[in-house]
Amino acid sequence: MRSTFETLIKIYPVRTCTESNFQSAKRNKRQCLLGDIGRCAAPCVEWISQKEHQTLANNLVTFLEKSPEEISTRVENEMKAASEAQEYEKAAKLRDQLEAINKAFESTDRFLNEKLDADVLAIHEEITHAALSQFIVTAGRITGSRSWIIERSNLLEDESIISATLGKIYADNPPPGEILVDIQPLDSKLLEEWLSAKRGKSVSITQPLRGEKFDLVQMVKRNANQALIQYLSKRANDAAVSGSALAQIAEQLELAELPLRIECFDISNIQGTSMVASMVVFEDGQPKKSDYRRFSISDESEFDDTKAMHHVITRRFKRYLEEKDIDIAEATAAGGSRPKFAYPPQLVVVDGGKGQVNAAAKALSELGITDVALCGLAKRLEEVWLPHNSEPIIFPRHSEALYLLQKVRDEAHRFAINFHRSKRSKVMLESLLDEISGLGEIRRKSLLSHFGSVSALRASTQQEIANVPGIGEKMAKSIFDQLANRPVATKVDVQSGEILDA
Repeated sequence: MRSTFETLIKIYPVRTCTESNFQSAKRNKRQCLLGDIGRCAAPCVEWISQKEHQTLANNLVTFLEKSPEEISTRVENEMKAASEAQEYEKAAKLRDQLEAINKAFESTDRFLNEKLDADVLAIHEEITHAALSQFIVTAGRITGSRSWIIERSNLLEDESIISATLGKIYADNPPPGEILVDIQPLDSKLLEEWLSAKRGKSVSITQPLRGEKFDLVQMVKRNANQALIQYLSKRANDAAVSGSALAQIAEQLELAELPLRIECFDISNIQGTSMVASMVVFEDGQPKKSDYRRFSISDESEFDDTKAMHHVITRRFKRYLEEKDIDIAEATAAGGSRPKFAYPPQLVVVDGGKGQVNAAAKALSELGITDVALCGLAKRLEEVWLPHNSEPIIFPRHSEALYLLQKVRDEAHRFAINFHRSKRSKVMLESLLDEISGLGEIRRKSLLSHFGSVSALRASTQQEIANVPGIGEKMAKSIFDQLANRPVATKVDVQSGEILDA
């Protein structure tokens, strides 16, 4: 879309500035940068007359409405006429214009029925915000697009985003005969009547379910998704937004102070094996990855999720009690390592419901820690649980506080899953190496350290295996041959159904 716009402005350099900038340039008798670089015909300083500028604008409209053959033929005829009249400079300009026109039509190559004239609207929603994107389709070509960000807290209860925004979109703009949407609004009949009265002709609102129109709606939906991602990425670094979310959390959980440091814990395993835990840290509402920690839990412990949570919270806060009185400056000056667990959080969040929260509370109580707040976030209904409470706290559905807690919880889950996969791969490789004859403890450790996973070992060549310290050519051939004779088993995550690469 952007490259097409730039090409069209070169062909038809109509002004794109605001009215205030245009009037300022007229008073100063000085064109802006766009005029200097040939992107504007500069009617503000009378490089062209108002009538000539109107002609440029009309030609641009014609370009968007007519077929490419018609425009190209007209410019080509003008170029030949100028050449025959020996106006070579004009002919060269028309030649360049013809090339630019063909390029513009290639970039807006019609993939839809040329009889399609419609506006296409689609929405992507998150907890706190939603994005609505609009594509304007004229004669089967996308000729314009816009996106809006909507704060969901400003919507009325059960009000659809399409219904809320259609009135604003077409308040000052005439609607087309057809509006394609990704979700049919419940009050579509009323909206069609209002839009038809405004247009003076029939207007339909439809939700396509297949074909090229459905594909077009899905493309607009992806555009809305990207618009929302860009907005939320910028917003995530906004200190005012983070401060507001932290204040809401403190209010909802009745904390004595803002939770400027939040630690979140998650447990990951497959049917009790290769169990691991993660700890992620958010300070001032932002992830502090240097303080992330991972915990490996022995399978021999035979913990379930609640016992594992008690175990991990105990390990983390035992270290805190051991390190809290260490003088960091003195330890650093003496060449010692920086304590990893010396800082207490204002809030501990566990991934889970009542059981996990009570297990974490028991661990803190056993250590005599009473000044650290604790809550759990349960995935199913996004309920917030406090220790020993029979009922959860329900945060407002579109609040910044709930969005931040979900972000912290999801980051802990991601970090735990990645560590779990790494641990599982090493366990599988150890198991495979145990089955290969001729390998002693030292050689197994060397191979495990070098390759790290079964898939990496299977993908290696005989020479790459031989290059591992302590292996050699003869042992490498034996390992390579034994691996080749063993079937490759497909590994599946039984929780998600995902096919995993070991």
